[in-house]
Formats: sequence, structure tokens, C-alpha cells
Amino acid sequence: MKIVYCIPATCNSGGMERVLARKANYLAELGHELIFITTDQRGRPPFFELHPSIVSYDLGIDYDANNGSGLLSKLTQYPRKHRLHRQYLTELLLKLKADIVISMFGDDASFLPSIKDGSHKVLEYHFAKYKRLQYGRRGLWRLIDQLRTKWDERTVRPFDSFVVLTEEDAAAWGALPNLRVIPNPLPFYSDSPSSCSARQLLAMGRYDDQKHFDLLIDLWAQLAPEYPDWRLVIAGDGKLRPELTAQVERLGLKSVELMRPTHQVQELYRASSIYTMTSRYEGLPMVLIEAQQMGLPIVSFACPCGPRDVITDGVDGYLLEVGDHAGFIQALRHLMDSEAERQRMGATARIASERYDLELIMKSWLTLFNELVTAKS
Repeated sequence: MKIVYCIPATCNSGGMERVLARKANYLAELGHELIFITTDQRGRPPFFELHPSIVSYDLGIDYDANNGSGLLSKLTQYPRKHRLHRQYLTELLLKLKADIVISMFGDDASFLPSIKDGSHKVLEYHFAKYKRLQYGRRGLWRLIDQLRTKWDERTVRPFDSFVVLTEEDAAAWGALPNLRVIPNPLPFYSDSPSSCSARQLLAMGRYDDQKHFDLLIDLWAQLAPEYPDWRLVIAGDGKLRPELTAQVERLGLKSVELMRPTHQVQELYRASSIYTMTSRYEGLPMVLIEAQQMGLPIVSFACPCGPRDVITDGVDGYLLEVGDHAGFIQALRHLMDSEAERQRMGATARIASERYDLELIMKSWLTLFNELVTAKS
């Protein structure tokens, strides 16, 4: 099969890009023809290694150039870029004549099903339905977020298949005839998990509003004086690095390291004993199933969506209701006080991660692709 993935860029170090590389490499190894089409690559190399047979095209739209612009600027510039995106993508897909074209719910999602190139269109969603309402914006931006959430409901319907990551998110979308749940696969396996003996907490992700690392730092500031030999590592990067750096300095937290993204993620998990998550929203957080595979207990808020599907509260970690800051701190304290408890939960977490086995997940994807191609013929 010839399979096309449409994604803004592959140069980012996020979970979606990591999962895409894992799945595409698997499919390429099976002999399928894989093609990536991006809009904002800007000549940068993929962050994650790709199979040499995978071909990439960048349309040069550069939506990211509008980030940080005011509403008026976005309203004037976005329509022009969107028209070019539609034109360039249509021309390319007509040439490629793919069997399957998959949108990662980027800017192409609104028009991809209308491109008559003979392919079946799949929409793959790595977040949660109500993610925009988690931004907490006010005024006109809040209204726009509400309208865009309603518009998403219309966007997903024309696709031949709409794939979400969790049962929790599927319930939010309702009884759509094209809806499927296929979770992300583990991006790696390890025979050498964490011993859970190191005195280090870990969090990973983009430094943006979604991950809410400022809250994690504030919560850690309440614990740090009690545990002077423990440290918190937050690995990632993004627009909020200056603000987070200033926050750490203002609080005098020498035990916090704002680490740059690294390819050595297994070593980072192995050097830690607890994984933490304070996100406002997620899809299916790759870091959670990675942490489980590496034998780490997890302390997370039950944000929509993902943590509820991954963590069994009190068994392989602790799941706190959003806003229960005291409970989050107490869960951390309980694990930091007991290496035996960390090891017990970590061992259970490794077993739980087996449901995200690559072969198992890719079997579901191949079943879907074959159904679509068979229906087409």
C-alpha cells in the first residue's frame, strides 16, 4: 500500500512525532510505501530517525510564522496560507495516487476529504475533543475556542475513519459511525528498567501552557525543603522556557533542572524513580506508557484524556482529580518515602505497558487499512 501522512512537521521532539516515526518505520519495514507531507518543516531534519525508504515533501506554508501574532493578523494571514495549503496538497496528492491518506488533525483536516485523488482519508487525533476549552482563554478567544470545538464535530464526519486514542475521548465524541479507538504503541522496549532507587522525579514535554509545568514547579517548591537530596528534572523545550527559568530562580529551587530535549530518553527514565504529569489536557501521553515500560510509578492529574486509560490508581501510580494539589503532593511524598513502594508499583506498571505492544497496535492499524482498501475495490 501507498500510505501518506500529513503532519505540520517532523522536526519536533513531541510524542506525536515519536509515535508517527515508530508506526511509519514499522510499516516501511513491511514493504509499504510511506510518504510524509509537512507544512512547516523549513528545511529542518526529522527529530526521530526514519526508515530510509520514507519520502518527505514540505509544502512551505509556514503556519508557525503566525504564532504569537494578534487576532487581526491571524485573521488576515491565515486564509491566504490555507488556500495555498489546499492548492499545493491537492496537486501533490493527485500525483501520488495513494491508497490511504492520514491527517494528524492539522490544518489540512478541514478540506482533506474533499480532495478527489482516489485515496481513503483517515483522521488521527492525538489530543482530546475538548482540548481547546482547556486553554482557559477569555473574551473573544474563549468564544473562538468554543466555536472551533463545535466545528471539530463537523470536521471529523466526512473522513472514512476517525481514530482517537482513548475510550474516554471516544465517549466524548459520541456514536460516530466512523469512530475507532486505537491507542499509541510503545516507542521502545527495555530489558533494563529503573531500579526506582535514584532520588529523582521526572517530567517531559513541550514548555507550553498545555503541560502546566509552572504548576509542577510550584508543587515541588512545597516539597523540596523536606527532601533536600531529591531533584526534579523537566526535560523539554518551548516558548515558556524563559518564564519557567525565571520561576525556578525566583523560588530558589536549585533542585530543579530544566533539561533540553534528549534522544537518550531510556537513560533519563532509568535515572529517575517517579514520573509526574500536571497537564491541562492530553490525548494519550506517550511519556506515561514509556514511564510504565521503564518501571516507574506515575503521579498524575486525571486531565482529559489519557491518564485515566493508562494509570490504575493505587496500583501502578496515583491518579488525582484536577485541582487536588494537596493530594498530588501527598502522593509524591508517599512514594518518595518508600523505595519498596516505588519498586512494587513500578513492577506493576511494566506489566500494564504490555497492552501497548507495537505488534498488537499495528495489527489494529493494518486491519483498518485493509478494510478501507477492500471496501474501495
